[in-house]
Amino acid sequence: MSTDSSTDEKTKVSHFIRNIVIADLSSGKHQSIKTRFPPEPNGYLHIGHAKAICLNFELAREFSGLTNLRFDDTNPAKEEEVYARAIEADIRWLGYQWDELCHASDYFERFYDYAVELITAGKAYVEELSADEMREYRGTLTEAGRPSPWRERPQEESLDLFARMRTGEFPDGAYVLRAKIDMASPNIKMRDPAIYRIRNIPHQRTGDAWHIYPMYDFAHCISDAIEGITHSLCTLEFEDHRPLYDWVLDNISIAAHPQQIEFARLNLDYTVMSKRRLKLLVDEGLVDGWDDPRMPTLAAMRRRGYPPQAIRNFAELIGVTKSESIIPLGVLENEVRNELNQTAPRAMGVLDPLKIVLLNFPEGETEWLEAARHPQDESMGKRKVPITREIYIERGDFMEEPVRKYFRLKPGGEVRLRNAFIIKFVELMKDENGEIVEIRCELDPQTRSGMPESNRRVKGTIHWVSAEHGVAAEVRLYDRLFNVENPLADKQRDFQEFINPDCLSKAQAIVEPSVFAGGENFQFERVGYFCFDSKDSTADKPVLNRTVSLRDSWAKRGQ
Repeated sequence: MSTDSSTDEKTKVSHFIRNIVIADLSSGKHQSIKTRFPPEPNGYLHIGHAKAICLNFELAREFSGLTNLRFDDTNPAKEEEVYARAIEADIRWLGYQWDELCHASDYFERFYDYAVELITAGKAYVEELSADEMREYRGTLTEAGRPSPWRERPQEESLDLFARMRTGEFPDGAYVLRAKIDMASPNIKMRDPAIYRIRNIPHQRTGDAWHIYPMYDFAHCISDAIEGITHSLCTLEFEDHRPLYDWVLDNISIAAHPQQIEFARLNLDYTVMSKRRLKLLVDEGLVDGWDDPRMPTLAAMRRRGYPPQAIRNFAELIGVTKSESIIPLGVLENEVRNELNQTAPRAMGVLDPLKIVLLNFPEGETEWLEAARHPQDESMGKRKVPITREIYIERGDFMEEPVRKYFRLKPGGEVRLRNAFIIKFVELMKDENGEIVEIRCELDPQTRSGMPESNRRVKGTIHWVSAEHGVAAEVRLYDRLFNVENPLADKQRDFQEFINPDCLSKAQAIVEPSVFAGGENFQFERVGYFCFDSKDSTADKPVLNRTVSLRDSWAKRGQ
């Protein structure tokens, strides 16, 4: 078949896995390719999973192949259907659709039959050692393991015990089924690994039908073969599992033998990439659920307003290698900025309001100005922006005692209101505590758009919102979840100790009414990119999440 993509007009950045696929198709080893994404439904997907999702689906898409979604549901103690549905939603949100929806539990009977094959061939046995004893017998990296006293158990006895394990006759931990491989192997994974364990727990799909469940290393390779997967893509921690993957398939009566290929997982700074640790944050109430916008989960990024295209672009940008590295979170945020800069309509919002009174603007009147919804995309059209005698500006856009090169509003100074006209300072009003409560200014009517002096230049331009027409909204500003680059580096301390106390702050903002005209994201000019919070925002009490700032503030700190 052709190795040219018919679905992607961009020139693909090549990498070693793509080159393997091209070689396999060119040599005729495969006529087409089939990949799979095999999550365990025991938590929500995070940005690290997005790299694997994009790799599997994009490879199949480029070469006109297929991708399965397969749930590795072999551990009912930790798995829930709610996680499975969330995973499906995340994959669709990223823009992908699987060919088949599969479950490891679909193959429980076949797994069992293949295990019986191994026992019958003298390549598996029922073990009675405890988990601690098995670890002791397994040896170390420098010392070979010792054979279990039960390693030569007669096949008939192992078959009988295995059948009784299946029916629930024994308690958890009483027995395991082990593959008989090589207790002296330099690869500890090959020293008679367990392939089945007793779990007297109902399964979310099979109910009480099973009391034994296969281990990942046994179920995964067989599932791949059953589904006709050609290239089984895994992260590097599974590299030393590959000999076991191949051994299982070589020693059972199954025709297909997929190729396992490992690549470096995605690691981001200032966060953790572990569903177990993320679940701890949720369970202990340190964040507001799996979709808390501070979390690195895809559900959280969706709620925060990340466009799925930005995540796909990020996955392509970082590439696919065998070298472990930590990617700065700012790289992901820059992809979000780049995407939103092209797609997000503009509006104005004031996060820390300071009242301005335009003394020569008629009381009780509203003037409707016209502004572009996007400065580079005329197809978005125009928006109407109301201005009244009283407006709000950012408190930080006025300085009573300005520093050098301060070009915003100041005593005796002028500044342009964005999309409007130039105003000049007249006086300020303070309360009894000396706090500024109001700035009085006069507008220059000749600097309205279309007037003879509309192009008169001043050095500062600030944003604003009409006091009468502006809408009050809660704004949530997010920062790094952790205040150190690697929260897991200090083994003597709990990673939770490094949670950034400033990772969430809130403001009571006044926003331009055009933001309620629709659309998923928008840019508050000079402030950042925002979206409505999908969980907490209502028509009466809008809540806005800052997706990302206009610039990388962490880069300025030397991060």
